[in-house]
Amino acid sequence: MTHVLYSFAITISSWTVGLIVNAVLSKLPYYKNLSTLNLLKDETLNKRIGLGTFKWIVKNTFFKYFNQKIHLKNKCAATDLNELRKEMTISEISHLAGFVFVVIIALMKFIAGNVQFGLLLMLVNVALNLYPSLLQQANKRRIDKLMA
Repeated sequence: MTHVLYSFAITISSWTVGLIVNAVLSKLPYYKNLSTLNLLKDETLNKRIGLGTFKWIVKNTFFKYFNQKIHLKNKCAATDLNELRKEMTISEISHLAGFVFVVIIALMKFIAGNVQFGLLLMLVNVALNLYPSLLQQANKRRIDKLMA
């Protein structure tokens, strides 16, 4: 039970690390390239890994209150879409940075011989960092189609 709590604590703490890394990266010239990052372009693969179910969970549970900036206020305004896409990019890059941070910790646990904790940490990390990032990428692709 302790490993479960530590896994959640480490992964949720990684969100802060991700925000800090994103703030640093946003000052670099290649940040715009990161905003077009697509880890999984195939919508069928997104469905197979359960991204639709994850989206439902985010929309219909307490997770919907986590980032109030990622919410479309006016469906017609292009400026709203640009601002929404910008906020999604911040969330996406922050979660990816947090994901990498937790992967490093999990690898250290594996090397130290604590495989069970490392696997549990990675499971929580995928759910709380990788899936949100993939969801933001899918949503940004939908916004890009609307803006085109």
